[in-house]
Amino acid sequence: MTAGPFKPMWRLALAGVAVAALTGVAAADDFDVKTQIGPNPVLPEPQQFLVPPMHLAKVIGWKEGETPTVPDGLKITAMATDLIHPRSVYTLPNGDVLVVESQGPGLEPVSRPKTVVMHWVESWVTSAGSGPGANRITLLRDTHGDGKYDLRTVFIDHLYSPFGVALVGNDLYVANTDAVLRFPYTPGATSITEPGTVLTPLPGGPIDHHWTKSLVASEDGTKLYAGVGSNSNITENGIGAELDRASIWEIDRATGAHRIFADGLRNPNGLSWEPQSHALWAVVNERDELGPNLVPDYMTSVRDGGFYGWPYSYYGQHVDPRVKPERPDLVAKAIMPDYALSSHVAPLGLVFDTGNGLPSKYSGGAFVGEHGSWNRQILNGYKVVFVPFANGKPNGTAEDVVTGFLDQDGHARGRPVGLALDKAGALMIADDVGSTVWRVTADTQKQAARSN
Repeated sequence: MTAGPFKPMWRLALAGVAVAALTGVAAADDFDVKTQIGPNPVLPEPQQFLVPPMHLAKVIGWKEGETPTVPDGLKITAMATDLIHPRSVYTLPNGDVLVVESQGPGLEPVSRPKTVVMHWVESWVTSAGSGPGANRITLLRDTHGDGKYDLRTVFIDHLYSPFGVALVGNDLYVANTDAVLRFPYTPGATSITEPGTVLTPLPGGPIDHHWTKSLVASEDGTKLYAGVGSNSNITENGIGAELDRASIWEIDRATGAHRIFADGLRNPNGLSWEPQSHALWAVVNERDELGPNLVPDYMTSVRDGGFYGWPYSYYGQHVDPRVKPERPDLVAKAIMPDYALSSHVAPLGLVFDTGNGLPSKYSGGAFVGEHGSWNRQILNGYKVVFVPFANGKPNGTAEDVVTGFLDQDGHARGRPVGLALDKAGALMIADDVGSTVWRVTADTQKQAARSN
């Protein structure tokens, strides 16, 4: 496409965004984001913009000795540093931790003038993640059980924008952005050099708007479930580009055959099994450009055959006025999500506390990694929150557990992505722009001091 008359406008828009990003200037917004946390979020009237409100947190990284902040009763330490864009973490049965260091596949083709700005924003928000060594999996081994690795090796190299990992028996599955690969795994191995074989292709390029592919195995090991995000915000790349996207795939592990388990999920990540109900749960990034307080991102149980609204509606039957042609038949059956997390927090990680490494108050509940907003003036997210559960459902208000990823000037020291528990039950957090995996445990020393 040609820049034509749009060129001065986009230069001006980019300049405005850059100023906001560099100075942290933000317009006043008295909307209480807490009213959008829980099962019944407040949904204001939608707004539409030529260029949506933006505020990009400048990435500054962590200084020596700095760590995120945790509440009383918890302790946080850096498990591994100097990683290259760590996006997810996975614990093997022997306690080894796999860290997926991933670089996105690149910017998609430009489909509209506004996309010029959106592409520039994406490159800033993700900090590119480029550099030698990205698109690999690193293994961390802790032989002393003290939360510090004694061995660090490149486990699998030369992957293509990997994200999800799942082990079933001696088969290790890695979700590249365009395929689920199977690798042979030997317990205790510190590297895999054999090339992976394709179990099933996944929707990839040339447009690959949401490239992260979450992955989890069924509890009986016969199936894999992969999260496949949409190829656009609201189908501006055409409905044909959304084939088999905005959905969760169920993949037969023996044959690679797949079916759509659930759809209408704009960008599902953090696929996890809720320990009491054994239902599949996901966190979902909702649509943009309807205003700073629409649409709330959410976490939800995922029903087999369920439709969750995207792109035609949000939060049940709230119709998105931009999507044409309308589909009232699909809107009528759209399922309302279980639990809102507030708008534009960008949840990418989810894990249920099934271990014994954290205080009992967290047992059975869900931790959510919120990567953080870019499309509202007052930043939102940039933290890990905890949602208590009872009887397989959320039971209470989300509380902040790991904060401090933003400094007092609104600069990003880091941004949380994937979450996992290690073998000791500690919470691990992949911090992509902070180049670190953080480890959260109970503060046993403080507890012991109190008891004395």
